[in-house]
Formats: sequence, structure tokens, C-alpha cells
Amino acid sequence: MQQNNGLDKSQIISFAVLCLVLFGFMFYFQRNDEEAEKLKADQQKTEQAKNPVKPTPAANINPNVTPNAIQVSNLENKQLKLEFSSLGGQVSKVELLEYKAYDQKTDKADLPLNLITKNNSSYGFQFKDKTGKTINTKDLVFSPTVAGNAVTMTANYNGAVIQFVYTLLDKYRVDFKVRTKGLANVTSDNKADFIWDYSVRNLEKGRAQEQTHSEFSYAFDNYKEYEYDGRTTMDEPDETLNWIGVKQQFFSSVIEAKNGFTQSKGNQESIEEGEYLKKLNFEGFVEMQGNELNQDFTWYFMPLDLKLLKTYDKNFDEILPLGWAFIGGMNRYFFMPMYNLIASWGISAGWVIFLMTIIVKLILSPIMYKQHKLSAMMKVIRPEIDEATAKFKDADPMKKQQATMEIYRKAGVNQMAGCLPALVQIPIFYALFRFFPNFIDLRGQGFWFAKDLTAYDDLIKLPFSIPFLGEHLSVFAIACTIVILIYTVMTSGNMQQPQQEGMPNMKVLMYIFPITFLFFLNTSASGLSWYYFVSNAINILIILVIKYLILDEKKIHAQIQANKEKPKTEGKFQKRMREMMEKAQEQQKTQETTRGKKK
Repeated sequence: MQQNNGLDKSQIISFAVLCLVLFGFMFYFQRNDEEAEKLKADQQKTEQAKNPVKPTPAANINPNVTPNAIQVSNLENKQLKLEFSSLGGQVSKVELLEYKAYDQKTDKADLPLNLITKNNSSYGFQFKDKTGKTINTKDLVFSPTVAGNAVTMTANYNGAVIQFVYTLLDKYRVDFKVRTKGLANVTSDNKADFIWDYSVRNLEKGRAQEQTHSEFSYAFDNYKEYEYDGRTTMDEPDETLNWIGVKQQFFSSVIEAKNGFTQSKGNQESIEEGEYLKKLNFEGFVEMQGNELNQDFTWYFMPLDLKLLKTYDKNFDEILPLGWAFIGGMNRYFFMPMYNLIASWGISAGWVIFLMTIIVKLILSPIMYKQHKLSAMMKVIRPEIDEATAKFKDADPMKKQQATMEIYRKAGVNQMAGCLPALVQIPIFYALFRFFPNFIDLRGQGFWFAKDLTAYDDLIKLPFSIPFLGEHLSVFAIACTIVILIYTVMTSGNMQQPQQEGMPNMKVLMYIFPITFLFFLNTSASGLSWYYFVSNAINILIILVIKYLILDEKKIHAQIQANKEKPKTEGKFQKRMREMMEKAQEQQKTQETTRGKKK
């Protein structure tokens, strides 16, 4: 690529567009910024004051029940290991046998992966008896019976029999049937209130990232519509929810109601430290027929694997936050299949990402070539631009702009073409921002000093905490920042300083921009940092190839001269800009004439 003698307008436009949109995406979706977290915490405290989330330890649910009186039943298959507590007849422990959880003490994923344990989940059906007393099944003591792959929990309340029948199925499913007999003699309610308190356990490396990905998810309208809420409250008074789930970064606990939940609402509260990330509370009603509660449900304790989620045909694949519309489509139909194809060759995840980067760069190479060719053309006409700038230095700025645009038009230079590379790279950036921390196939895959490509690498540990960086420095993030700086130096060239007082120094801004990436990438997935390190290293190689082997400045100069000789037709954009400038000039002349008359 030819060295630039200054910053042309197409570069300014491209840089501004890219900066604005990327920073917008980065700060909107990376919600671990201190001020955002403080505001969110204040909102949560307000909401929790209205409807507090208070998961109750088992020992305090029923003061008449001692821990020794609580019985535990077990079911297990190749995927799930379950425990059921006689207190409340609830699922009291869920272990996914094919996965491991991260252990902060050993810095390894070597702990049993328990979605539910230590009473972090509590649920029950609530109704009022005929005296007005509130009854919740989670306070009742059930008697368990195990037969094959099923556990039947039976409780009695004032002559009414309540049964919970759990059947362990394949594909991370637990069939859950609720049956009652004689409940009509106890209550006059025609619906029961299902209440579920859930504290999300820390399972991954990178607390802030996992906390951000922990939220409510639910489907309605016969499984056709999907919604999520990662803020403080969820409220669906008019929809019938087909299922409600608590999504974590790579796993989810979901309960499906065959006849749906109505008048649903919930809230959540972030937990700043410890083994739990968030407290979530859900409340929704289920119908009772003839004052009896006979409803069918299904529990899903599942990994967020796209292939698996699609097999359920419940719209579960929407739980995976791959991005909306076009962004999600890029991940589902391009990046994921490409990763799986290359990984099938038997190479490690880091080298798969390396090859993915090369493929993407090859696809984008025609656009990059046009961008660098435009830069070379701008260098050739730079003397004419400088001459026009000097000629109209003391004149109306509008005339100087018109003269500059005329030079561009005669040379056949399309200023707007410089925006194309920036616009193309924005959706790719955001798609990968969603891809790396959510693709379960990368979970636990190490590469060099990164033990898990879905989390940050912390080879450099600090004895203190730096704001926005934390207590570590990511080597991949540092390497990525360095190559971006080198690329910036190579593309900025001998950039001119601002000629007008008060104008920002674009060269300084272009150097600051890569530094901000260090703060962003330091706590992001190391796979993302590795991808952008490779991507920008390839950019540097492409620049060198274009500069020394492809672009010929003499030929470009000849092409520009030939363009000047050709009759020019004014494009719609150029015509619109010219008309706007002419109108602005007329208004300025009118204002000057009016001022002269007043004097």
C-alpha cells in the first residue's frame, strides 16, 4: 500500500462510523462497566424492595422438620444424576455427568457440574385453603417411592393427597406429573401459583462474563415467540408461557408446562461475590380443574448445544444468544458450520480459529483491496487537495469544500467507498463477540497459555486490581492490542495535524482506539482476542503485499488522469451534496446582506 501523506475524508468517515458503532455495541452489550452496574444495582434494590427474592434454606422452610427427617431419593442415567428431597418433593440436586465446572482454587475445570445443589433451587405450588391459610407444597413433607427410573413423592394435607411423579428420560429431560385427590375438599381456588426461587451457581471462569449471560428466558404463543430478560424484572400478564428457564452461559434449567403458565412475573438480583451470580424468582399460575391440581410438566437440565436444542422443537435454540437476525444467521449458518468442519480434521481449537480467520480474510480480500487502492488514489491527488486548501484558505469554507469535491469528481474517486470496509466488519465483529463466549464446543478447549478459549487467559496475575482491567493481564489481549497499533501506524502514514483550532487530532485518536481494546478484551473470551490478533496480523501482511506487489502508483496516476479526460456524469449523492452547499451559500449571502442593511 502506498503511504498516505494525510488523512482523507473517506478515512475519517470510515473511522468515525466504525468507532461509533463498535463502541456502541461494546458498551451496550458488555454490561460490566462500573457505572452501568451501579445503576443496575440501584434498580434491583428498588424492585427487590417491592418483591424481594428470598430463597429459603431447607432447614428453615418447615420448623417442625429436622434435617435428619428429610429423605433423599436418587435417579441416574448417562447424562444426569438427580436427587429428590422429601421436603417439598423437589429436585434437590442436578449434576450433568458429561461436563465439569471450573474450580477457582486449582484454575481447572475439575469440579462436578451441579446446576442445583445446596438448596439453590426451591419451587412449589401455592394455594389457599378454605380458611384462607396459604399452603405451599415446598413446605410439605413427602414420602418417596422409587421404581425403575421414576420417583413418586406423596404428601397428605388435611385429607388431600398430593403426588409428584418424576420420570428420568433421555436428552436431559425429567417428566414431572402433578396429581391430587381430595384437594377440592381443602381449597376453593381454581388455579395454583407456581413459585420458583433459583440462585445461579458460578460454573465458569470469568465471573462478570458469566453473570452477564445469566438471565430469564421463556417462550409463548405455542412456542413460536421467544423472549429473555437480563435486567431486573420480567412481566408477562397477558401471555401464556409455554416454558420458563434460567439461562446460564452454557447451561439452562427449564420447566415446561403442558398447559402453560399465566400472569407470569419475575425479578432478579445480581450477587457481587461468592459461589452464586444471581438470584432469580419466578411466579406464574397453572389451572386447576374442579379444584384439583392435575398438570403435566417437563424439567430440562441441559447444555446449550445448538444441535441438541433444535431436536426438542420447543424453540429452545433461541436460548443461545448468538445475536439477532443477520448476526445470528452468520453464527448459525457460517461460523459454527465452518468451525465444526475444520475441527473435524482433528486439529486443536486454536488452530481451527486460525484457519477460520484466514478464510474470512480471503472472503473480504476484494473489499480490502479496494480500500487500499482508494488510499493510494488519495495519495496521488493529495497535492491537488493541498493546493485547493491553500487557495481557499481565507475564503468561505463552503467554497473550499466544493473545490475539494470537484477534484474528487474529476479524479473518479468515490469518498463513500471508504465506508464499506468498516460497515462490512461491524456485523462480523459483533457476530464473533457473540460466538466465542457462547459456543459450547469451545468450552474447556485450551490453546497455548489459554486454558479455556471461552474465557480470558490470566497468565499475568497482578497483586492488585486495576479499574476496568481487574487483577490480571491477558496475553492474547495485549498481543492483539500491539498488532492493532502496528496496523494503525502503517495505515495512518504521515497524517497531517489539524489546521483549524479546536479540531481533534485524528492521529492521536486513532492511536487511542486500539488501547481501549485492551480494556475490552482483557476480560473477554481469549478466543476472540486470538481471532483478532490473527486477523490484524494478516491485515499487516496484506498491506505489505498490496504495497510492494500489487499497486503501482504510476498506473494509478495514469488512471486518474484518464478519468479526468472522461466526461463526468453527476451522481445522485454528488448532486444532492452540491445542491445542499449551494443552498447553504445562498442562505449565508442572505444573512450577510441582512446584517449589512441593519448597519
